Amino acid sequence: MNRLLNLFNSRPTLIVSLPSNSPTLAKAAKEGGADALKVHIHIHHEASGTHFGSLAEERSALEQILALGLPTGIVVAAGETAATPEEMSEILTMGFDAFDAYAHHLPAWMLSLDGIAKIVAVDENSTAEIAGDMESLGVDVLEAAVVPVEGYRRPLMLRDLLHYRVLREAVSIPIVIPTQRSIRPEDVSTLFGSCRPNALMIGAVVTGGESDSVGKATERFKKALTDLPKS
Repeated sequence: MNRLLNLFNSRPTLIVSLPSNSPTLAKAAKEGGADALKVHIHIHHEASGTHFGSLAEERSALEQILALGLPTGIVVAAGETAATPEEMSEILTMGFDAFDAYAHHLPAWMLSLDGIAKIVAVDENSTAEIAGDMESLGVDVLEAAVVPVEGYRRPLMLRDLLHYRVLREAVSIPIVIPTQRSIRPEDVSTLFGSCRPNALMIGAVVTGGESDSVGKATERFKKALTDLPKS
C-alpha cells in the first residue's frame, strides 16, 4: 500500500505542510516528530505568503526533502496554473507519495494517474454530496479545507466541527484537516473525538516560518496526537 495511505489507516497522523520548500524546515519537522510532509509547486500560498515556482525551479530543494525519507505529498495546482503532464511524470519518478490540490484547481486528467495517492481539498462550499461524488471518482483522500481565507488564523469554531463532521459522515476515505484556523494542541482531543479525521496537517498558521518554531510546533502537536485515547 502507498506509504501515506498506510499511515492514515494505522494511526492519527501528523503532516507538516512546509511554509517554504526548505530542507532545513523539513529536517526540523522530522526531528519534531512529523509523520509526513507536504511541499508545493505552482502556487502563491495565502497562509505563508510564499511563492512556489515550477518543478524545475524547486527541484533541488525537493530532492533534498525527499531524501529525509518521510512520506511526502506535493501541491501541484493553484488557480489556472497546474503541473504539466511532463512535470507529473517527473513527480512520479522522484518518488512522491501523493499529489494535492483543491477540487476546483485540479485538472481532471490527473485523476487517471497511477502509482500516487490523490489528495483533493474541498472548500467552504463543499457538501456531503460533493464529498461522496469525489470518493466515487477515485479520490483517495479528502482534505477538509473548509475555512474561507478571511477566517484564517482565528480560533477553531463549532461551525468548523459541524462541517468536518458532515464530510466525515459522507465518505469512507481518509480525511485530513489542515490548520487554517489557529488550532491549538489543546483542541486536538475535541477535534479528533468529534470529527474522527485520519490526519492533522499543520502549516504556517500554527508553525510559523522558522526552523525553531516549526520544530517546536511539530513536537507539541505530535504529543497531542500521541496522547489521544487508543481506539
